Amino acid sequence: MPAQLPARVELLQGTLDLLILRTLLAGPTHGHAISKHIQRTSEDLLQVETGSLYPALHRLEAKGWISATWDLSSKGKRARFYRLTASGRKQLVAERSKWEALSRAVTLILNPVDQEGK
Repeated sequence: MPAQLPARVELLQGTLDLLILRTLLAGPTHGHAISKHIQRTSEDLLQVETGSLYPALHRLEAKGWISATWDLSSKGKRARFYRLTASGRKQLVAERSKWEALSRAVTLILNPVDQEGK
């Protein structure tokens, strides 16, 4: 029987910024769409709650990694649209590099080469 996947996975501290920056690489969008994109792309394993998303968006805006403007959503409602800045693109590269190094380190610990076959 295949291992059952968890219904939802908790985000590690700091990963939300990376996920938001990566989502905005595709173009400007509003907060609800960012949250839905992360959920859909992660096959519903990650769900970003409003109480986490908007403080993160404000933090990223304060750092100059994203900018925001008011516009109308596809449903005709006024919404704040976020876009990646040049500084945010550079930060995305740095954050992704850190994530890949961390992921590699965890994989090495979970699957140690010298322990196989013992």
